[in-house]
Amino acid sequence: MIDYMEMALEEAKKAYLKDEVPVGCVIVYKDKIIAKAHNKREKNKHTYAHAEMLAIKKANKKLKSWRLEDCDIYITLEPCAMCAGAIMQARMRTVIYALKDNKSGALGGSFNLYENNFNHEVIVKKGPLEEESRSLIQSFFQKLRKK
Repeated sequence: MIDYMEMALEEAKKAYLKDEVPVGCVIVYKDKIIAKAHNKREKNKHTYAHAEMLAIKKANKKLKSWRLEDCDIYITLEPCAMCAGAIMQARMRTVIYALKDNKSGALGGSFNLYENNFNHEVIVKKGPLEEESRSLIQSFFQKLRKK
């Protein structure tokens, strides 16, 4: 688990270097990474260009299916409502996140999108590298405030 989250953290660092909110993720299928991404909202000028949305699109293309039932997603920050909804709609098996987001996290940080009985249940786990993810996010916003 830690290796996958380390890869997600590497993606988040790429976002940081590009002045994007440093969130990264990887999608794993049968113990292999099939997609990875980091935030690109500023670069792409798209509201939905969150790491999770970009990685889901890549995984859909790789598996040639909108269903990602046997996939797990590792994310450095608890997903927002848009991303949590996309994860559920993709029928992903498990979401593992490093850092809770009390402002906009949709899996318990701010509210829990998955608490209602939907047609698909996603397993949610708290993963490793919380402090590393927190440090990267805090550093990013401190840098942003200085501009």
